[in-house]
Amino acid sequence: MNILVLGGGGREHALAWAIKQNPKCDRLIVAPGNAGIAQIAECAALNAEKPALVVRFCEENAIDFVVIGPEAPLAAGVADALRDAGIACFGPSSAAARLEASKAFTKEICDAVGAPTARWAQFDKAEAAKAHIRAEGAPIVVKADGLAAGKGVIVAMDEATALAAVDEIFAGAFGEAGASVVIEEFMAGEEASFFVLVDGEDVLPIGTAQDHKRVGEGDTGPNTGGMGAYSPAPIMTEALQAQVLDEIIRPTMAEMARRGTPYQGVLYAGLMISEGRARLVEYNVRFGDPECQVLMMRLGAQALDLMLACTEERLAKCRANWADDHALTVVLAAKGYPGAYEKGSVIGGLDALAEDSSHMVFHAGTARERGQVVAAGGRVLNATARADTLAEAQARAYALVDAIDWPEGFCRRDIGWRAL
Repeated sequence: MNILVLGGGGREHALAWAIKQNPKCDRLIVAPGNAGIAQIAECAALNAEKPALVVRFCEENAIDFVVIGPEAPLAAGVADALRDAGIACFGPSSAAARLEASKAFTKEICDAVGAPTARWAQFDKAEAAKAHIRAEGAPIVVKADGLAAGKGVIVAMDEATALAAVDEIFAGAFGEAGASVVIEEFMAGEEASFFVLVDGEDVLPIGTAQDHKRVGEGDTGPNTGGMGAYSPAPIMTEALQAQVLDEIIRPTMAEMARRGTPYQGVLYAGLMISEGRARLVEYNVRFGDPECQVLMMRLGAQALDLMLACTEERLAKCRANWADDHALTVVLAAKGYPGAYEKGSVIGGLDALAEDSSHMVFHAGTARERGQVVAAGGRVLNATARADTLAEAQARAYALVDAIDWPEGFCRRDIGWRAL
């Protein structure tokens, strides 16, 4: 098969790495890719958010299967255009992708099916939003309604922060995503991620993970796109997984089908767990980043088979075959992230690192300039390892980190601390 992966981050490097291991893959192209992806696949300069351009590229390159990594192409309707052109693709329609593209839409779906989630309200004017905050008090959560590249969520522990967040969103800090705000009840507990594949009808669980969102050790400081993750998440017991499937995910999928927008692709449920029960924080309509890195490390070549089964509506006959192992990834970010940071610093030591089924450094924001790998983003590398125990996976991942020569980068040194 000729396979195209859309995207250029750590998630897409992990997807490409897993797909490349499957003998069904003859040719692999990633658009736009990055310096690490270029070592295992062809990279193409292609605007992944332009449906017509993606279809034309697929026709010109005889692409058999497209895997859409980020959320923006899904919201832009790339999956719809590919299916209309008769090209198999992994990812939901733009109508189904509203589960991530609009936080208010997801809340409406949850209310319609009685799925447990935070109390919420939506506002398109700042003063009404502020009045609601003053009435509810803090802590409280303020969100830009639309896609904000993993940002746009302010967990305000005091009223002043919440009021400032409203002003920031309506002032355009997150662009069109902030045309309206969703304000939610603050949910206390422990967060975890649950991933399933959905083929329009059947739901197949494919793994759990726990992400470290905050920039500082001990989960302190501002939120980021994610500073590390591990899989499986011990808190996601079989009983909790059953509760989430029965009360949240399956009812959501049934309601989407009832509305004429059946869901097909990976669905990532972000959960808050307290007193043995889970409530939905949000849905994402793609693999998480960096959760994808640990899931692909554990799934390996079968990831492609599962994605194909999802696309071909064969999930009822499939199961994910898990080894009894653990994976952990540590994000190396540019100093200053998630605030202002500089690009272009040289990263050394990568060529000497082990790359096998137990050790992999996935590139997230890198480029190659004058023969050297340089930082080209905020989150830059994912040092990822797999082992029989989480402690051993953690030790292997940090050994990779310590072998990388990049003074302009930093990482958290406590990824996995909740489980360990």
